Amino acid sequence: MTRPSLSQADLEQVYDRLAEAIDQAGAERSELFLVKLALLNAQALGDARQFAAHLEAALRDL
Repeated sequence: MTRPSLSQADLEQVYDRLAEAIDQAGAERSELFLVKLALLNAQALGDARQFAAHLEAALRDL
């Protein structure tokens, strides 16, 4: 089964909207915002193992 993917332009739009939302949340609440967003996306993904793989990928090369 192939998962849908974003075009480069769509990925850039997602990045821009995420950056704006982090700014809107403010420094005091940005961490809480990101946790809530991650949990919502994990639920939408519906696959705990895949989510764990995404976490590992995001932690690489920070």
